[in-house]
Amino acid sequence: MKLKRNAAIVLAVLAIGAAVGWAMRDRLAMSIATRAAQARLGADAIATLPDGLHVGLCGAGSPFPDERRSGPCTLVVAGQRLLVFDAGSGSVRTLVRMGFDAGRIDAIFLTHFHSDHIDGLGEMMMQRWVGGVRDAPVPVHGPVGVTEVVDGFVKAYGADRGYRVAHHGEAAVPPAGFGGTPRPFDTGAAGRVVVLAQGDLEVVAFAVDHPPVTPAVGYRIRYKDRSVVLSGDTRRSDAVRREAQGVDLLVHEALSEPLLAMLGRAAQDARRPHLHKLFGDVVDYHASPEDAARTAADARVGYLLLNHIVPPLPPLPGLEKAFLGRAPELFAGPLRVGLDGDFVSLPAGTKRIDPGRRF
Repeated sequence: MKLKRNAAIVLAVLAIGAAVGWAMRDRLAMSIATRAAQARLGADAIATLPDGLHVGLCGAGSPFPDERRSGPCTLVVAGQRLLVFDAGSGSVRTLVRMGFDAGRIDAIFLTHFHSDHIDGLGEMMMQRWVGGVRDAPVPVHGPVGVTEVVDGFVKAYGADRGYRVAHHGEAAVPPAGFGGTPRPFDTGAAGRVVVLAQGDLEVVAFAVDHPPVTPAVGYRIRYKDRSVVLSGDTRRSDAVRREAQGVDLLVHEALSEPLLAMLGRAAQDARRPHLHKLFGDVVDYHASPEDAARTAADARVGYLLLNHIVPPLPPLPGLEKAFLGRAPELFAGPLRVGLDGDFVSLPAGTKRIDPGRRF
């Protein structure tokens, strides 16, 4: 009898607590949100990382809508510097979700001017300006033609610049920090050029094979004794293989021809012949997962991370395996099909390759 009475008392106390909690749910939610905001805004993600080279996917996708992959974007933390390569749709928001401050972006590098690689550039430049109290525009490196691209976005966002300065004041949003400064380069007859060389950091651009898109480049980034190659959009490329020799990490685009052919048949059945043609056309200027794996094996890279995933891969059992095809047989090292938030750390002075996720 006593046990039943004690149980009843406990249940009554729990019920009262639940009722009070429900009645005060707005205050509790605000308290939790306040603490989370304080922790997020007070954090410095870069300061928490060991000295080295760190590479994250702020956009693992392509022009196809993909709920798990934003438009193409790769962030690189080299020491205390935050560099961004390509600026696809939604990518700067993903970068922030990963815990990084857009105001900390030191430079942007573009691989080519397909819309999916630049359609988030205006938003990225804006968030960098507003978030960073910058007094100079962000440098935007890219092949010849980057000046027209950057100037176009600067013009398109010109009215917004005026609104924000008028509303927040010049101390909060210095007018001189708005937009981007184009830094064009030419890979020339050598097919490669050093784009940035500052202390322990070097960024090299090299020509890749993405016809009829020209110029199109990939990048090799070295910080101290660690290195990564970003293929950019390309067919299987001798230049990527050459630049990737012995690197710790290769981030390589990947397109599955069998899965695209399936989409093509579906488009044909749906009587959408233009889509059938488009799905067939894109195959000849991209690399397959098997192509990326062969390149990684030939170059003896430490880790292969696939990005620019085509077509989108909903989380269905077996679909990722179908996408990869024979790639795991061709490259014996660690291999991952990229998602937004993927993050690989390469601490300086070690051989470690530490893959993880930022959300």
